[in-house]
Amino acid sequence: MRILVTAGPTREALDPVRFLSNRSSGKMGYALAEAAVAAGHAVTLVSGPVCLTTPEGLAAFVSVTSAEEMFATVAACLGEMDAAIFAAAVADYRPAAVAPEKIKKTGEALTLELVRTPDILGSAREPLGFRGLLVGFAAETENLRAHALDKLRRKGCDLLVANDVSQEGIGFDSDDNAATVFFADGRELAMEKAPKHALASRLLTLIETSVP
Repeated sequence: MRILVTAGPTREALDPVRFLSNRSSGKMGYALAEAAVAAGHAVTLVSGPVCLTTPEGLAAFVSVTSAEEMFATVAACLGEMDAAIFAAAVADYRPAAVAPEKIKKTGEALTLELVRTPDILGSAREPLGFRGLLVGFAAETENLRAHALDKLRRKGCDLLVANDVSQEGIGFDSDDNAATVFFADGRELAMEKAPKHALASRLLTLIETSVP
């Protein structure tokens, strides 16, 4: 299969030296890309800023910084893919304006205006017209099942991988993860805590068996 994987965080510039971002390390997305390459698939990895070694054997690797850059890259190559795995933790908002110079301390408080970034996963079906297998991720801190099912439906996913990042030892910055996989047909599958590369192999098997 031709598989697109997004991984890592995005950085949304505030000024030339500051940005808004999140705690995503990119390890889960990179593990998925490595598992897909090992299984013989042609993998395009689109990565936000991470401190990880680029996997060997990729069909293509694209490094991006912002949500808008990731959206543009995904939009350009999505139509060629059989499956898309959106594991990146894309910022939902960015500063409305980027200061041309470093913002100086001028008072006790600073008010920022934020605007929405492009919804990459939510745009895959429409307007981008992707008809392949769509896999989304959801990092939650409460009401995991309800939020995951809602996201699964709204985004048009075939599979939604949700994990509780409030739990110690899994999720952001960790080498381990645990997740529940929700399927569009109503099935659910709990995956117990395991190294991310082992979890990635299990997820890839689910993805391979879910492609029509």
